Amino acid sequence: MNLRKAACAIVPCYNEEANIAQVVKEVLRHLDVCIVIDDCSTDRTSKVASEAGARVLRHERNMGKGMALKHGFALANVSGFSAAVTLDGDGQHDPEEIPRFLQAFETGRFDIVLGDRMGDLSAMPWVRRATNLFTSWCVTRMAGVPIRDSQVGFRLIRLDTWQALDLNGRRFDLESEIIIKACRNGARVTAVPIKTIYSGNENSKIRPFADTCRFFRVLWRCRNA
Repeated sequence: MNLRKAACAIVPCYNEEANIAQVVKEVLRHLDVCIVIDDCSTDRTSKVASEAGARVLRHERNMGKGMALKHGFALANVSGFSAAVTLDGDGQHDPEEIPRFLQAFETGRFDIVLGDRMGDLSAMPWVRRATNLFTSWCVTRMAGVPIRDSQVGFRLIRLDTWQALDLNGRRFDLESEIIIKACRNGARVTAVPIKTIYSGNENSKIRPFADTCRFFRVLWRCRNA
């Protein structure tokens, strides 16, 4: 299988005019198609991404990262791809590591390949570190499979695995929901080490109170699923 053509990238983003061109250009060194989902940015994100070579889908109202991912997966699916690599548009994920995900997927033994930043926590802010350790413990308990880095947005998912899931999340909660429901559905999951990149200039889209509530709602909804 020629994974350069069989897989695409999905990049959900909001107001990433300063970073998105570099992300797209680096993605296209490893995959033929980069789908950027612009979640109603108020800057030039869509135009810059398109000029860099991305296929752009723009939301006319802000719908959240989860909805951006859902629409990206749907577009990848109807476009005939077998798998999609998701990564953020703010530069926190290094597209040069995409081949690690493709190599793991190419073995045919895995349906989901997660990035794992937990091997080097020195660059991760302590609040993120503590949150990730706790949420990964919760997701592991719910999924029944060891998950070291449940909050990572850099991952590869087989599209027929995604299609089989009944997903309710609309924002950051979707990423945990995918892992839990896919594992309970029998998906084969592995992880590959990736860099922990925090420049200190990131404009986090996470809303601590609201997104924490959404995370616990995911756990509640999935308790008997």
